[in-house]
Amino acid sequence: MDPESMDTEYDVIVLGTGITECILSGLLSVDGKKVLHIDKQDHYGGESASVTLSQLYDKFKQNPISKEEREAKFGRDRDWNVDLIPKFLMANGELTNILVHTDVTRYVEFKQVSGSYVFKQGKIYKVPATEMEAISSSLMGVFEKRRMKKFLEWIGSYEEDDISTHQGLDLDRNTMDEVYTKFGLGNSTKEFIGHAMALWTNDDYLHQPARPSVERVLLYCQSFSRYGKSPYLYPLYGLGELPQGFARLSAIYGGTYMLDTPIEKVDYNEQGKFQGVQTKLGHFRAPLVIADPTYFPEKCKSTGQRVIRAICILDHPVASTNNADSLQIIIPQSQVDRKNDIYIAIVSDSHHVCAKGHYLAIISTIIETDKPHKELEPAFQLLNPIEERFMGIAELFEPKEDGSKDNVYLSRSYDSSSHFESMTDDVKDVYFRVTGHPLVLKTRQDGDN
Repeated sequence: MDPESMDTEYDVIVLGTGITECILSGLLSVDGKKVLHIDKQDHYGGESASVTLSQLYDKFKQNPISKEEREAKFGRDRDWNVDLIPKFLMANGELTNILVHTDVTRYVEFKQVSGSYVFKQGKIYKVPATEMEAISSSLMGVFEKRRMKKFLEWIGSYEEDDISTHQGLDLDRNTMDEVYTKFGLGNSTKEFIGHAMALWTNDDYLHQPARPSVERVLLYCQSFSRYGKSPYLYPLYGLGELPQGFARLSAIYGGTYMLDTPIEKVDYNEQGKFQGVQTKLGHFRAPLVIADPTYFPEKCKSTGQRVIRAICILDHPVASTNNADSLQIIIPQSQVDRKNDIYIAIVSDSHHVCAKGHYLAIISTIIETDKPHKELEPAFQLLNPIEERFMGIAELFEPKEDGSKDNVYLSRSYDSSSHFESMTDDVKDVYFRVTGHPLVLKTRQDGDN
């Protein structure tokens, strides 16, 4: 890239190519903004990159095995695309809506995840998402199945403007626990609805208004019914394809990308507002910047939470899953005497993320003790035997301020959940702070290309 031929004035500068930043870069480019996108690393993805097996060893192991030993055991390096932060897409979720809205689906191919499972009393069970699955599920007894079926029928038929569908419940006044009581649902059923369908990470939601939980369960059921089998999708070749897809979108609309370009200095005007950055390729100006927390650590604060993630390589499918090539397992907190759930995302060679005959299982949870590795033991027991494991701990950060004072708009760290809904909430939040209006998603017409 010739520095002398480059523009130096932009509407927005984006720092970091994590999925959050790349989505915002693509959305703002589609909106007509002139975007400069910079990453200090030499690859897309930031903290949420997909890496090869050799890169994984270099990142997590002090004494990596030799190339010959690695390839003899695990095959060619180029067959591996391992997500550092694994997450699945809900088929009807916000990230899917954004992909359709921006037409990034042209650049990324998806495959359905085969199943969603929940851990109960030492075993895993498929999560029912339809009335018929509820009736046939081994998770519940006969009478509880009928109650669950009525609950799902109510969720599916609920109409905001038709009070006859409410069954006497007010979603903004009744708590979710009161909704469960209305349908006579037992504790174990509440648990898999709240944690494996509504995807709450703890039980705080029980005592809060029911609307968010009902909407989450409905999203799960709608996502499930879209393709059957499970509500989740996953991109072929790993999540690293998503940042690149949005980067291509931004480039089509005139966005400029610079990888391997550290920020040497950030410039502010006399009022303390952002006005540009200095790099090895020169000085670039814009009235505002969007960045991940690593670029402005002094403007971020810890959420008080840390996430532990374990990337495990298996040479076998997970037991009791009918040899599924991909799945999610949620271990609810109460099943293992914890305050936060444990998530396991499992993919395989059918998604082109590992060599043939292998599986990738990535475990994540919020750390609660001074021995975080032991906290993952329930997950390890479900996955054993494990060929290799890589473990890392990340502190979660959030911006101290909303960015309006200095025009520095920061995203949040990626949480421990195994889906993208909280990340897309962050995208919409940053988008609103930057533009002053909410993100409205609609399918673009062919003429808009």
